[in-house]
Amino acid sequence: MLGKTAGGVYWLFRYMERSENTARLVDAGQRIALTRSSDAASEWESVLTSAMVREAYLQKHETFSQDAAVDFLLRDLDNSSSVRSAIQAARDNAKTVRTALTREVWEAVNECWMVLQPMLERKVPLRELPEVLNTIRQRSAFVRGALHGTMMRNEIYNFARIGTFIERADNTGRILDVKYYVLLPHAISVGTSLDNVQWETILRSVSAEGAYRWAYGQDVRPRQIADFLIFDGRMPRSLLFCTRKIAENLGYLCMDEPGGTEALAMAEDLQAMLKGTDIDRVIEAGLHEFIQDFIQRIGDFGRQIEVQYRFYG
Repeated sequence: MLGKTAGGVYWLFRYMERSENTARLVDAGQRIALTRSSDAASEWESVLTSAMVREAYLQKHETFSQDAAVDFLLRDLDNSSSVRSAIQAARDNAKTVRTALTREVWEAVNECWMVLQPMLERKVPLRELPEVLNTIRQRSAFVRGALHGTMMRNEIYNFARIGTFIERADNTGRILDVKYYVLLPHAISVGTSLDNVQWETILRSVSAEGAYRWAYGQDVRPRQIADFLIFDGRMPRSLLFCTRKIAENLGYLCMDEPGGTEALAMAEDLQAMLKGTDIDRVIEAGLHEFIQDFIQRIGDFGRQIEVQYRFYG
């Protein structure tokens, strides 16, 4: 398989995942800002930090506000991580590797672009924001469904999955890192309905609210949320679940490689790091430091994949 084709598939699904993750961040930011009206600007700053676009935003805006932040995250073509930019990049990659995709996958990607581009050509009114965010998530799900329902389980499928789970793991780590400290409860609100709504919003941002309640019941606690989003292997957006899937799919790619590869060793090390500790030790040593180390390592792994499989060679 040519490195250029592998890279096109990998980035197609990274960008599709990124568009959905950004929509979820915006939804979470809006919900938390509504419960923290006195400090809404700080919340939108944290959303932009989660998306790694805070500095780019400040090059165009002097203050943090909902209108400007939402527009920057959804529509701004100067922001390479905006939904509009990500969808365009995903379609461009899909066009490049169109012969490697089934008709259903290509059509799902193309229809995603055709539906979302007109929606995002103009500023999204606040009253329309929930519908737009829901459409972004739905269109991403259609592409993912076409992949699972029609693609052969070959190298193309494995690169698509690796790209998806690298992006997803990075996103979950960033949401947990930033939001955990933004929402560390003040004494006055601990245990109140306001406190619970804010923590539930973290779970909503990674589609985990229902799954969390199934696992832990009705009590929403910071420690349990961190445990769930890092170590619960049943949760499809947890760090452990993502790293396990990355290692599995990369393992299929490396079946003919005696002794494996450096990328596979890095993936297995990531998985071993997560399996070798628990939430109590993580919090004692520092959740922020743990997450930052994970983000650095998943980023290094992504770069190793690009080098090892000669995406740009």
